[in-house]
Amino acid sequence: MNLTYKRASLDDLELLTETRIEVLRAANGLPEDTDMDEVRERTRRYYQRALPDGTHTAFLALDGDRLAGTGGVSFFQVMPTYHNPSGQKAYIMNMYTRPEYRRTGVASRTLDLLVRDARRRGVKAISLEATAMGRPLYEKYGFVRMNDEMELPLDFPPPPL
Repeated sequence: MNLTYKRASLDDLELLTETRIEVLRAANGLPEDTDMDEVRERTRRYYQRALPDGTHTAFLALDGDRLAGTGGVSFFQVMPTYHNPSGQKAYIMNMYTRPEYRRTGVASRTLDLLVRDARRRGVKAISLEATAMGRPLYEKYGFVRMNDEMELPLDFPPPPL
């Protein structure tokens, strides 16, 4: 195994897109015959916009020409706060290591590259959603659970007030 890491570019568009579909299938336990055409097309368009404008960075871990793993970080702007005067935020997503490469340091190295990129941009905090499998890696790196954040899924009718 001879792993190399590279920042993804538009030259990697199809690999990034198909890997995202692979990640979503694995994370959601989706069967291979699940229709992912809309997600695939929207993912492709996302990368086409976000890689050139710098609102997303992705790294690829490669074993020769074979993908071993990947990870990405999306950057966005919110209103400035006392603890984050720049209002810059980052969200790590699409962390994935193919099963045969797990426990070889792929995820650790990819995570470190993403965090370093966010630090270089002046981001003060990075958030992510952690699976049970990923949680130990993130905690070891220094990520802490958030107590105050909430989310409202908007795919159902609101409750009566």
